[in-house]
Amino acid sequence: MMKHKLYDISRLLKETHIAVPVLLLCVLAMVILPLSPLVLDILFTFNIVMAVLVLLVSVNSKRPLDFSILPPILLIATLMRLTLNVASTRVVLLNGHEGADAAGKVIEAFGQVVIGGNFVVGFVVFIILMIINFVVVTKGAERVSEVSARFTLDALPGKQMAIDADLNAGLINQEQASIRRKEVASEADFYGAMDGASKFVRGDAVAGMMILVINVIGGICIGIFKYDLSASQSFQQYVLLTIGDGLVAQIPSLLLATAAAIIVTRVSDGGDMTDEVKDQLLAKPAILYAAAFVMFILAIVPGMPHLAFLSFTGLLLFAARQQSKKIQQADLSPDFTALNPVISDENALSISWDSIPAVEPIGLNLGYKLVTLVDESKGKPLNQRLRGVRQIISESSGVLLPEVRVRENFRLKPSQYTININGVRIAGGKSMLISSWLFQRHSNTVRLMGF
Repeated sequence: MMKHKLYDISRLLKETHIAVPVLLLCVLAMVILPLSPLVLDILFTFNIVMAVLVLLVSVNSKRPLDFSILPPILLIATLMRLTLNVASTRVVLLNGHEGADAAGKVIEAFGQVVIGGNFVVGFVVFIILMIINFVVVTKGAERVSEVSARFTLDALPGKQMAIDADLNAGLINQEQASIRRKEVASEADFYGAMDGASKFVRGDAVAGMMILVINVIGGICIGIFKYDLSASQSFQQYVLLTIGDGLVAQIPSLLLATAAAIIVTRVSDGGDMTDEVKDQLLAKPAILYAAAFVMFILAIVPGMPHLAFLSFTGLLLFAARQQSKKIQQADLSPDFTALNPVISDENALSISWDSIPAVEPIGLNLGYKLVTLVDESKGKPLNQRLRGVRQIISESSGVLLPEVRVRENFRLKPSQYTININGVRIAGGKSMLISSWLFQRHSNTVRLMGF
């Protein structure tokens, strides 16, 4: 019986769809259950690894939608970090009098190694990190997220109309239009979610500062009144542990805020961020030569670190020289595949007229109130009239006039029409339609008003 239960539990743990709910339950359990220093070390390490992983994925994402799971990840990471602060605060206040390793090796390492065991240095470093995270990164990411969400929602109707226009023009099929509509909707949802997630990141920065102050005051009071420590001993012991706890929580918070800022500030055409930086920042050799000249001027100034400035001068000259060689080689051997996309396609062994997008010689676009002119139930009076005009002109000129392609265009006003030649508008106007008075019969002829 016990073996059967263990088998059911192991099979349940193998189900991947319950991983996130189980993680959330564990995060909430950390608020209630006391954790040992070893468990705190594991959780703090996992928090740092997760922040580094999110940052690297953000940098290597070609488009913001490639990392669409970022908003819920930010929420889960923020919740986990705050619950870790609660758990570590409990351990620090309960066992802080025992020594620097009372709250685990990770907090001890950040309190002793990173800040050198000096609580003044640690406090200054923590304040600097809070200013960078709260004032610079988080505030900027929040503003960019808000503006991006607003502009994306404002552009949503125009993008949907453009998709409908391409579909009506035959440039894309129904499946491609559906995919584009989903991308537009996903983009709007993503930036809206990022606008909300940035508020969580900013709130996390504020909570970290408040938790630090509360831990310092509470730790000093506990050390003096409960464990009979002197004021200096209590201050040094609990402040070191509190600052180590704050640093080990704020560094992942800064990494996640940076990842969110990178995603919302990406303006990319689908390229890798590293390649874009290399292609755009180092693209012009003249700028690299100018930067090398500035570094050389600074290097010869008395009192300056000559070796450092001369080293960067050499690196800039080397980069400028390499970029100049690449440009010269590109000029000598042009890339013909860029001139013809069909050549770059390895699968395109042959080309036919089906590969060339069709452009009608003569086109007539109608507003939605003029669609009744080509209604089958009404005999398509406009098509019949156009066919007659084509026949008359062809007989008189001796040249067969191309067929006129009639389409409905939602971008036009209801009673507006345009005439296109080879896809270019050359004329247009507005038809004076009054319900069924458009066609007025005189004897055996049909007169078209407004054209």
